[in-house]
Amino acid sequence: MIQNLQTWLENNPTVSNLLSILGVLLLVVLSFWIAYRLLARGLIYLAIQTETQYDDIIVNRIKPRRMAIAAPLLVIYFYAYLVPDAQEFIQALMLFLLLWVAVFTVNGLLDAANDIYELHRGSTGLAIRGYLDIIKIFNLLVGIILSISIFTGRSPVALLAGLGAVTAVLLLIFRDTILSFVASVQISANDLVIEGDWLEVPEFNADGEVIDITLHQIKIQNWDKTISVVPTYKLMETSYKNWRGMSESGGRRIKRAVYLDLHSIHFCDQPMLERLKHLSLLQEFIENELEPVNQPGNQGPGQQARADAMPRLTNAELFRAYVQAYIDSHDRIRHDMTVLVRQLEPGPTGLPIEVYAFTNTTDWIAYEAIQGKIFDHLLAVIPEFDLRVFQEPSGTDFETLVKNI
Repeated sequence: MIQNLQTWLENNPTVSNLLSILGVLLLVVLSFWIAYRLLARGLIYLAIQTETQYDDIIVNRIKPRRMAIAAPLLVIYFYAYLVPDAQEFIQALMLFLLLWVAVFTVNGLLDAANDIYELHRGSTGLAIRGYLDIIKIFNLLVGIILSISIFTGRSPVALLAGLGAVTAVLLLIFRDTILSFVASVQISANDLVIEGDWLEVPEFNADGEVIDITLHQIKIQNWDKTISVVPTYKLMETSYKNWRGMSESGGRRIKRAVYLDLHSIHFCDQPMLERLKHLSLLQEFIENELEPVNQPGNQGPGQQARADAMPRLTNAELFRAYVQAYIDSHDRIRHDMTVLVRQLEPGPTGLPIEVYAFTNTTDWIAYEAIQGKIFDHLLAVIPEFDLRVFQEPSGTDFETLVKNI
């Protein structure tokens, strides 16, 4: 029976080939079912069952269901001889598809390597995504060259040798990639920017936290929750400010001034000095300034201080001394850093008395609260020195002036 069937098939080659093709198609379906249902799903199931996250990341990136396509492609490649007229084209097409399954799988493994690295690196540290992107681009270029070699039948080495003629075109096409790669190397080598840094890039209206660094771009989440994207190579061509040094120092600078009305500045008389001596922060300063009066030779008849020995203290000087003592005694100021109260050049808006100091926290909310509390106190104590804060006239001021007239 079997011999008769074999003889009949030999005498009818068309039917024999058709049955062979149907058998191959059945084998294709079976191989895909095995690869998809058993291998791909088996890998996913095993990854879910284990406690470690590494296999979950790898399986998610390499996509086993996509890899299952390789099984039927291999079956078709090996049985392409059943279609002699199209054997060469079918085999070339199968090799092409297998090649790109492999290329995408390798790129998936690189993405998985970056995810695993980011899992341990946390929010700070050296990013490797830029370097992995370079490898992925090289992998894609290899895939393109091998694809051309498959369909043309030429050696990949010969194709690479011929790239010299189109180097200028490639440089033009990959200009941004080359510039970004060079910039990425400089940024990483000099530790200029890492994820988690607070970065200000005025040219791109970016002011916020770096959330992602890739080969081609740096993503910055601004404080208003918008996203700014800065090309990596542009960061080396424009000015920017990185606040990482402030965060690492543990102190954030206060640099703000109050403006005194120049018309309210005058010398202090004795009653005013006696009144201000009751301020604990000024008592020592005033006593030290008045000390020369009590020195021998500075006393006149009846133990009265000589007029020329009396200190000529201004209310602005006493206020500046008070601010310095207040800042020096503040428990939220870093005293191992610069603590300075200085008088700046007078101008149309009055006499600036500037506080230059550092808080003992870098937290934005806490910093603003400390700074606000300090200047609330200073503004409230200014009238004690018979001083006025300079303020440009408002509509209410003009209304009062008109009524008085």
